[in-house]
Amino acid sequence: MRDIAVFSGSAHPELAEEVCAHLGVPLSPTRVSRFANDCLEVQLQANCRERDVFLIQPLVKPVQEHLVELLLMCDAARGASASRITVVMPHYSYARSDKKDAPRISIGGRLVADLMVAAGASRVLAMTLHSPQVHGFFSVPVDHLHALRELAAHFRQYDLSRTTVVSPDLGNAKEAAAFARRIGAQVAAGAKQRYADDRVSISSVIGEIAGRDVIVLDDEIAKGSTVLELLDRLRELGPRSIRVACTHGLFAAGALKRISEQPDVLEIVCTNTVPIPADGHTDKLRVLSIAPALAEAVRRIHDGESVSALFEEA
Repeated sequence: MRDIAVFSGSAHPELAEEVCAHLGVPLSPTRVSRFANDCLEVQLQANCRERDVFLIQPLVKPVQEHLVELLLMCDAARGASASRITVVMPHYSYARSDKKDAPRISIGGRLVADLMVAAGASRVLAMTLHSPQVHGFFSVPVDHLHALRELAAHFRQYDLSRTTVVSPDLGNAKEAAAFARRIGAQVAAGAKQRYADDRVSISSVIGEIAGRDVIVLDDEIAKGSTVLELLDRLRELGPRSIRVACTHGLFAAGALKRISEQPDVLEIVCTNTVPIPADGHTDKLRVLSIAPALAEAVRRIHDGESVSALFEEA
């Protein structure tokens, strides 16, 4: 893979290193510095001319710092005559800002997509976007991956004969149904209403829960308010066991501690799309690597092969 160059921002260099190890290519160095007036400057410290450049950077806290860093990386690669610039964004935090649900409100998901394209991105490789329409916010090709295969491989170690996959809301029910098909389980969904970023209400759960092994599946867990509310509703229905799974384990504001302290939660499963918080130490946590999937997607993009074939149900 002579013509490929992979760079990482400062958001999650460990994931970038792992992706490069699977690709068999070195992670090219990046220098990020700050001027006296607090402005960032980025230098890609490897040749980019006429090369296929991949920039790995999830948008995680501090999101704005990492976003500007990514935009500057795109600009640096474009200025260095890269033949193509692919943004590998395992977590797109602005995807949650995807609709105008209040007067005079910004739609950050679209705006940030426009910024990336304006900075020089030729295409985007993303993992489990918050909603399908975010894919359409980009005016360049987007390869939208998911982690259902990795999650399914993990849960197949258990007896799944009496398992129900539960989506916290109807918006995530399609993904929950796809996951349930992979593991041969039933599917259920909560009837959720959100009042604020950290205040939700789930009035009921639609589906069979009593006496069953439940896997709560969401795309991301931030403050954990949705999961905790759903656990209260599930307990009223008498499940046999409860496990919690998501792709993006953000676990902000002590969410991992609060969920792990629930005595009936046997396990919390996430992937390494984002770094686990420094206080995120619990015996119940299992972190699955999506580096092999990202690396194979990068290889297929570079070689002009189908990426979607990677994620056909199996």
